[in-house]
Amino acid sequence: MDTKLLELLVCPVTKGPLDFDRTHQELLSRSARLAYPVRDGIPVLLENEARTLSDEELAALPPRTPLV
Repeated sequence: MDTKLLELLVCPVTKGPLDFDRTHQELLSRSARLAYPVRDGIPVLLENEARTLSDEELAALPPRTPLV
């Protein structure tokens, strides 16, 4: 995922920042507790396409680092 694009994208529910999970090809919204899929390099930022993040998944996420 292009870092420039990631800087522009926000969670459609909370308008908060998103983190890219390269392993699962998902954009994560910590505040909304949602994981949006990235299909063929295209983020699908639709709430009904996102999956809910469990408490364990949220706790396992590394601390958020600002994009530079």
